[in-house]
Amino acid sequence: MGGMRYSDKKKFVEFLNKGNADNFYKVMKIFYQELISEWVAGGNEAQDFTKKGQKIVIILDNASFHKTKNYLDQIETEMTNIHLEFLPE
Repeated sequence: MGGMRYSDKKKFVEFLNKGNADNFYKVMKIFYQELISEWVAGGNEAQDFTKKGQKIVIILDNASFHKTKNYLDQIETEMTNIHLEFLPE
């Protein structure tokens, strides 16, 4: 799974041993923690990230494991700076 930040072309790549909902959620958590670490390395407080940190839009295809409701709910609750958008079917 991978992505690239538009502003500075920084890449994020995490290899999955299997494309499923569990691994998708795990990678999202890793990605979110890296965002927070980068925020703190920039001289900010981790607890300020939710309110003051960048907001991230992630565009996903319509793979069924990207749409598993309990994981979508967890991502929305735990990773409030991330907004998931899905490509048209």
